[in-house]
Amino acid sequence: MTNAEIAKVFQDIADRLARNKENIFKIRAYQKAVRFITEFPEPLERLVAEGRLKEIDGVGEAIAKKITELTTTGKLAFYERLKAEVKADSKNEAQNTNSPPLVKGD
Repeated sequence: MTNAEIAKVFQDIADRLARNKENIFKIRAYQKAVRFITEFPEPLERLVAEGRLKEIDGVGEAIAKKITELTTTGKLAFYERLKAEVKADSKNEAQNTNSPPLVKGD
């Protein structure tokens, strides 16, 4: 997985967390990771393979684990759960908007 692909996943996570009004520090951590990943000159896959990812300033334990999972499996369980939550919320909203309005009695 390329740095650009990893950055895109992390940006989407930050956006979804912001929409869900999650902890601002968590959102900022993902935004900071996006900037770092986008500007980093080496492929993160190489750093993961060499066990050097945690040596990089600004990459904490949680972000390092997520980068490792993405580069080794091509997926990120946390990201998949976020996407599933949005789909479930969208489905519930669609069902609610298709329901007939409640009529109050006089």
